[in-house]
Amino acid sequence: MESRLLDDREFTPSPSASISNSTTSAEQLATPSTVARSNSAVHQSQPRRSTELTGPRPHNGTVSGHGHSHSQSITGANTKRLRQPLVYPAMLSRVAAALQSRLPLITHIKDGLEYTDAFTGRDAVDKIAYIIKTTDRNLALLLGRALDAQKFFHDVTYDHRLRDSSSEIYRFSTRVAPWGSGEINGVAETTEHDDACPTDDADGEQNLPVGVFTLLTDCYSPTCSRDRLCYSISCPRRVEQQRRQHLKPSGGLRQPAQEILDAAEDPADDAVVETGTLWIHSVPQEVVDSVSDTEKKRQEAINEVMYTERDFVRDVEYLRDVWMKPLLDGSGGVDLADSATFVHNVFWNVADILAVNTKLRDALTKRQKAYAVVDRIGDILLEHVPFFDPFVAYGAHQLLAKVEFEREKAANPSFAVFVEEAERRPESRKLELNAYLTKPTTRLARYPLLLGVALKYTPDDHPDKEDLPKVITMIREFLEAVNQASGKAENAYNIQQLAAQLQFRPGEEVPLRLEDPHRELIFKGQMKRRGGSAAETGDLQIFLFDHAIVMAKQKTKIDALRVVRRPIPLELLVVSCPDDPHASVPSAKQIENKQGFPITFAHLGRKGYTVMLFASTFVARRKWVEHITKQQETLRARSLVFDTTVLSDRFFAPDSGRRVYCAVPFNAGRRVAFGTQDGVYLADLHEEQATQPKHILLLPDVVQVEVLEAQQVLLVLSERTVFAYALDNIDERDPRNNVQLQRRVSSHINFFRAGTCLGKTLVCVVKTSALSSTIRALEPVDGTIRGRSKTTFRKWVQGTNDALRPYKEFYIPLESSSLHFLKSRICIGCTKGFEIVDLQSLETQGLLDPSDSTLDFVKRREGLVRPMAIFRVDQDFLLCYDEFAFYVNKNGWRARNRFIIFWEGTPSSFALHYPYVLAFEPSFIEVRHVENGALMQVIQGSNLRCLFAENPPSTTNTANSQYSTQHYPARTPYGIAAPGTPYSGRQSVYSQFGTGGPNYGYVHGQDRDEIIMVSEDRVMALRLADQSELQPAVPLQPAAQMSVQNLPQMVAQMSMQQSPAPMPMHALSSAHGHHPQQGPPPQAQMWAAASAPNMYAGPPHGGSPIHHNGNGPYQHPQASYSQTFYGR
Repeated sequence: MESRLLDDREFTPSPSASISNSTTSAEQLATPSTVARSNSAVHQSQPRRSTELTGPRPHNGTVSGHGHSHSQSITGANTKRLRQPLVYPAMLSRVAAALQSRLPLITHIKDGLEYTDAFTGRDAVDKIAYIIKTTDRNLALLLGRALDAQKFFHDVTYDHRLRDSSSEIYRFSTRVAPWGSGEINGVAETTEHDDACPTDDADGEQNLPVGVFTLLTDCYSPTCSRDRLCYSISCPRRVEQQRRQHLKPSGGLRQPAQEILDAAEDPADDAVVETGTLWIHSVPQEVVDSVSDTEKKRQEAINEVMYTERDFVRDVEYLRDVWMKPLLDGSGGVDLADSATFVHNVFWNVADILAVNTKLRDALTKRQKAYAVVDRIGDILLEHVPFFDPFVAYGAHQLLAKVEFEREKAANPSFAVFVEEAERRPESRKLELNAYLTKPTTRLARYPLLLGVALKYTPDDHPDKEDLPKVITMIREFLEAVNQASGKAENAYNIQQLAAQLQFRPGEEVPLRLEDPHRELIFKGQMKRRGGSAAETGDLQIFLFDHAIVMAKQKTKIDALRVVRRPIPLELLVVSCPDDPHASVPSAKQIENKQGFPITFAHLGRKGYTVMLFASTFVARRKWVEHITKQQETLRARSLVFDTTVLSDRFFAPDSGRRVYCAVPFNAGRRVAFGTQDGVYLADLHEEQATQPKHILLLPDVVQVEVLEAQQVLLVLSERTVFAYALDNIDERDPRNNVQLQRRVSSHINFFRAGTCLGKTLVCVVKTSALSSTIRALEPVDGTIRGRSKTTFRKWVQGTNDALRPYKEFYIPLESSSLHFLKSRICIGCTKGFEIVDLQSLETQGLLDPSDSTLDFVKRREGLVRPMAIFRVDQDFLLCYDEFAFYVNKNGWRARNRFIIFWEGTPSSFALHYPYVLAFEPSFIEVRHVENGALMQVIQGSNLRCLFAENPPSTTNTANSQYSTQHYPARTPYGIAAPGTPYSGRQSVYSQFGTGGPNYGYVHGQDRDEIIMVSEDRVMALRLADQSELQPAVPLQPAAQMSVQNLPQMVAQMSMQQSPAPMPMHALSSAHGHHPQQGPPPQAQMWAAASAPNMYAGPPHGGSPIHHNGNGPYQHPQASYSQTFYGR
């Protein structure tokens, strides 16, 4: 009826226009408990969109359009401006589909019980009025009741039909198909469709209501039009015309919606009337007259507790006698495969509840029969309520019971017939089985309300004044346990159904490990993806788990969701919004945003990507950000291993002209020298008062600094020249004059390295090009060791003596990028891998033994992967490349064959703090355990760089080594390196956490094992978190077993090109070492592999078996995602 059809930019009709809802006989009695019960629903409201703002119904024939500066008169001339309903309102199936896809489903609380994926009666009427574009709430309510009559949705307590009330809670009926066609439970809370068609696959499989709502049908006369009406006095267009002309309808044109609703106000049609008699009608009049009005109310409340208890026991006996017994003894004529199991799964421990409440009923009835005026009930309740444990077990199983019942009814025709016959019996009181299955939990929730009314009218000196609060407290504890147990059960069921429904593209499978009993679905909703091709535009279902976020798209098949982008681990997720996502009040611009509210999801790491999605409302977007942030916060607190201590805040900001490139601690960690854009700065950490670092050398672009503490010499690399300075001669107040004290060591140098080899302190300066590298090893004059003074060395620094004498010089025909000191050799990272140089014979050979076929995956990647670091752990060496890390023994053979790490990011540097190895990339730091590769922590930041970390391979790291384990107070929550995000111009959700303030306190016991890093404008030290105040760090991904036989086949997939001719020499072999021909040492077979991030636990999905000499194309392992965060 077009007189009711308004533009969707207009208001939703005011609830004040709704009819007076019908009430039951018990409610008409107006007992105190009914008043309390009507106000007991506490629900979470979802703010309406700007297109559905409530407002008074206009009386002057005008409608105030939202965002319009003028009013439109609803006349025949302007009828063409009015938008049609979203769907044809007379077709119940179309209205039902539109309602289900648009109605916000959130968690509501009624009588202390949580109802997930629920909505209020007022929300339903609002949305129906919006769909059919009407201001007549009576009409919308009537249409909603037509849907209710076909069990499309139901009251959570099954007590009454749809009511236009915010205190009444409803749910859509349980469907056998767990998920489908945009009807994922709870998704609609962030969903608002604007298209006219609510779904593309409404093919009848959704079990939607069917029928024609005649009040909203068009006129069937073929000659009827808006200009020339037909003969019928009840023609819909005639009603419309009179409404537009503000004419009073004739007797035959009464409002049909109001008429029908008035006729439907039969309480028997709206609700099941509770049996029971008022107390004043059950006792003699003289007894009623003998008590006060307050006592009358108290007796009415006590009476309601007693007769509702009898009703509840009767309902449970109905389940036993009408349902359970016929199914078990076969008298119901139902063909069940296992009747005992089915009855147990559906009715669970109803017998236990019946036993407990039968005793309670008998005790209350006995008390009531003994006394016309019941003095107290608290003592009886205190005796029986402690045995209400069966309610908790029943509540946890309730969802699965309903699902089992619905599945059997859909699959078993004989059972469906039995159900239909049983629900038609007089004992059922027109209620379906699901209504009775909810009775135990709803009964438990009603106790506090009923007892609260009795307590309200109990005198202060009465024993029940003390007993009833105890009873209410115990019952509320049971309710809380029911909520927790049912929430866990529902979460597990939803995840199980979702796991069966998710589908990945071929070759992109990711094991999300949803079968983990601790897995949790935190939040879910729907967002739009705009732009790009048609295939890239549309609605996406977003699922936030406790470990990852998944984006999927509904397929035409009703039970399938196709994963459109690779799931994002929460530790590698950055969400950002163009405006403040934590603003409590949206701006006018935000309210008017009809394109949606954008959220950017950035996946950090090697396989990362960025996608922008649009939430339907500002509040929906804020909820997404809040849920994601909260869960990330939980994960960081659980996996905290390292914390950050700020050494300098904003002093070395990039825009200050003092951009920091490197650092080196010395003097037992009390002082730190920083190499920066404009020279060298010195910070004293032992000073009680925090001071800014001091500028001691004025030099351009100092990219490397080193301190030879035995000689008290500072080495600096500036503009490819290495300079040396005597620390004792540096005047900290005159950086310009200090430059004159420099001594040039070498020019045209790319990098240098100082360390110990063959028992000597050496400084190796490296000059490299694309085809070759020249390394000069210099040895300082060690006067201190010989007992001489340092005068000679100082004279050399001042240019009067030569104390850095050449030790060795050699050449390798490869470009080098790193240099590491072993005990008797030097290891050089080159384009073809690690090369070992014997400083005595200057013989050069590859570190990896070419005869070890398990290392073929590395050889085939020569030139494509960059060797960066080598650390000694026990008797093995951990080789770190920019893609992976693995162990070799001193013979160059693969050690710990079941161990391999594939980095989530692209590291630019590494550090070792036993038992953890840290991989630095610009946006985050991976912290892994060196024994099994498990990912222990991810520290996010912006422009992260490692300034200093030293743990040379000449140092053996073991569990028994004297490696520093000093703990420091936690300075920053969750180990966040910096508040910014690596995506410039975007607001990071982590900015709210901040970092600790500058700390220049004295550092005990720290020397060269300090790890110093920078993130944007903050220089920080990474230190082990104070575990005394924290729970033990939990790996983000624990280690898992892996087949030794399959590992060579899997890693062989990484080969993109043939390896070069094998080199005959064995890099690290020694006379007394393990012979290379014997294969890996025995202890290598004892190590468990890590299925942590980038740890293989099996071949990539879709991959074919590959042998040791596999020559297939390179495929990056799926383990970088599939075996990572998803397994937590």
